[in-house]
Amino acid sequence: MKLLKERSEQCNLVVKDIMQCDILTCSANTSINSAAQEMRQRNISSIVITEGSQAIGIWTEADCSKINFANADYYSLGIHKLMSSPVLTIKPNVPVHELAPKFRSLSIRHFVVVDDNDSPVGIVSQSDVIKKQGIEHYLQARLVSSSYKKVSQFLNHTCQLGAVADYMKNNAVSSVLIYNEDINEYGIITERDLLSILAKGEYSNNSAWCYANFPLKRVEENTSLYSAYQQLTSHNIRHLAVTNDKGSIIGILSLDNIMSDIELAYVEELHHIVQQRDKALKESKQHLRVAEKIIDASLDGIMITDANGCILSVNPAFSRVTGYQALEVIGKNSNILSSGRHSSDFYQALWESLKTKGVWQGEIWNKRKNNEVYPEWLTIIDIGDKNDINKTYAAIFSDISDRKIAEQKIENLAFYDELTQLPNRRLLYDRLDVALATAHRNQEKLALFFIDLDYFKEINDNFGHRVGDKLLQNLAKRLQDSCKEGDTVARLAGDEFTLLLTEMREIDHICKVCDRIIEKLRQPYHIEGHSLHITTSIGIAIYPDDGTSEEELLKNADIAMYRAKDIGRNSFQLFTPAMNAHSLERSMMQSHLRTALENDEFVLNYQAHKNCVLGKVSGVEALLRWFNPLIGHVSPGQFIPMAEELGLIASVDHWVLEHACKQRKQWLDDNIDCGRIAVNISPLHFHQGDLVDSVKTVLAQTKLPANLLELEITEGCFIKQMEHATSILRELKAMGVSIALDDFGTGFSSLSYLTSLPIDKIKIDASFVAKLPHNYRESQITTAILNLAQSLELDIVAEGVETDAQRIFLLDRGCQVIQGYLFSKPVSAQYLPQVVCALA
Repeated sequence: MKLLKERSEQCNLVVKDIMQCDILTCSANTSINSAAQEMRQRNISSIVITEGSQAIGIWTEADCSKINFANADYYSLGIHKLMSSPVLTIKPNVPVHELAPKFRSLSIRHFVVVDDNDSPVGIVSQSDVIKKQGIEHYLQARLVSSSYKKVSQFLNHTCQLGAVADYMKNNAVSSVLIYNEDINEYGIITERDLLSILAKGEYSNNSAWCYANFPLKRVEENTSLYSAYQQLTSHNIRHLAVTNDKGSIIGILSLDNIMSDIELAYVEELHHIVQQRDKALKESKQHLRVAEKIIDASLDGIMITDANGCILSVNPAFSRVTGYQALEVIGKNSNILSSGRHSSDFYQALWESLKTKGVWQGEIWNKRKNNEVYPEWLTIIDIGDKNDINKTYAAIFSDISDRKIAEQKIENLAFYDELTQLPNRRLLYDRLDVALATAHRNQEKLALFFIDLDYFKEINDNFGHRVGDKLLQNLAKRLQDSCKEGDTVARLAGDEFTLLLTEMREIDHICKVCDRIIEKLRQPYHIEGHSLHITTSIGIAIYPDDGTSEEELLKNADIAMYRAKDIGRNSFQLFTPAMNAHSLERSMMQSHLRTALENDEFVLNYQAHKNCVLGKVSGVEALLRWFNPLIGHVSPGQFIPMAEELGLIASVDHWVLEHACKQRKQWLDDNIDCGRIAVNISPLHFHQGDLVDSVKTVLAQTKLPANLLELEITEGCFIKQMEHATSILRELKAMGVSIALDDFGTGFSSLSYLTSLPIDKIKIDASFVAKLPHNYRESQITTAILNLAQSLELDIVAEGVETDAQRIFLLDRGCQVIQGYLFSKPVSAQYLPQVVCALA
């Protein structure tokens, strides 16, 4: 109870309770030598650099390793040249138990405490945390061997002081061991020693041994952490040399190491139910009958033993958990349950805790009767009176196998994507936060890639979600294989991934990594008999050029990714400020497009097809236009792809179909002969399954004869689903609707689908017509298309005809129907009758 009370009081401590209020400060121009003198006089490890009432930097003992001790100029250098900035701050009311993980994640030893105006009011260090935590009971249970840092190198005593500082800086350590072979002695130089040298203004080429402390204070690795901690505090030092059982130095134990372990001191405390259980067991002699009933009814296994571990009694739950019946174990030693997974030291520490404290609690692995090893949560308490010669112990345990599995699942769900096992958004943000702090401290760049798969929806639609999921798993594996250790690949959602590259110094290197990833991801994926090809669009934001926070970098990488899609996909784009403006413009346009139909902002224009042989209009194409009062006229090349992306294209297509048919019926009633009305159909709408019903409904509502309607489709409607597309087109043909293939020649045009699909007409794309008749290559392609159409008895229309020379070329090769500015620009419905008369 006393321990619980103490721990409760410690958990209520906040930063202001332990911070040092008397801060040592200086101005930015203070010399390194002067600052060091102040720190040594005050015997403190940090100095805060201020400007007015604000802290602009901090300089600590750890920064001494940045000094060139052989160069006198460094001693007079202004402290702002080597200070850490910006200052990492914390508020006074932050709980003390939150400091340990913060120190560790940010790799620092000091926080400047600031008030609501961000003015410094104190400073808190790792040492302050250690001294206030009441960790003796925890340190006694752990050995030095679990916490010290192994030494990989001893510096020679003849090395210069600069070499010592460089070793500290490059290896991120706070001390260096030095061996003097002449006298067979070890010494140590710490950050505090470097500070003392700076304070004295000593700069020379003397060997490091001149400044080393020896002989070393040592501690054996099997000593308890508490004993080591007492030795550190009694000698007022921060480092001990760690030796093995042969007396050889194998590492260094510092207060920093102890600090790293403090977090574990908070892991498990006694709960209320265990307190009640302990109390009941301690009073068992006075309340034996009640205790027996409680024991028998308990869902936890309970075993009573003597001081030698001989089992005296067990409850029914013991048998359910272990598989042993009472008669099989009573009188035998409790070690029959031992799994063999724990060392003798573990059990020695357990019994030591029982002897000194009367209780031990923790997680342990035991073995059932069937030899199955399982984890259990075990509490052992001394239930005898203090004056009893023969000790009696109660072991209370529960099988935590399900809990362990659940904990693992919860951790995976909390931090990892279930499908790919990659880090999720939450874990990405945690790692990005640490990476940003490290990059800032080391003045490095980091790159955040936003990776989106191109046309992944088509994979799901065509092959099913199971194949799509396996594709994502394979892609995740390729991404991981493309990265170095320390980088993070994460899945945000759907087909969106991110890649965090750290320790970047050159933009060229980032671009090379991106090229390598794009090339690796575009290689075919062989899944369930399918050979799948998919490309990626990647946007890249770089710290600190493109942002200094997680949200800013992710947003800008996303913007750059959409720019990569806009310029053709299967590529990457580095973020530029102009993209942000483009993204805002795009977002505004999307917002207005969502309400364009409701606000009646769409209008149709009509462009005539002229039959140059008959000298009359043979058809009219309905062309969609959009005018918004705020953003003005918007090109179809912009808003049509956007409507497809937003899932609005089917509604837009239906609106065009309805209004075009209604207008053609009006012209029919007015005896205006302008042939079929042609309406463009989006591939997305084509495959949504309601095109046939939509056409039937519109024709019935408008009463337009089906033979006056022509639907223009592109290869995207059928290139990947030929059978499905053929079925839809046959249904439309059966109604009497004509089918035209638009943009012919610009995709994967082939004879196979021209012969198998029920197509009435092909339209030669304007990109071919524009170069006629002078471009030999385009002239040959156009001639070949015309010959092909004539051979298959298909009607043909040439789009984009603007010159008389183009018209003559096409007529000479059998193309009778022409569409383009040579005869008529797209006009509103009220002017179309005039165009029909003019072209007659």
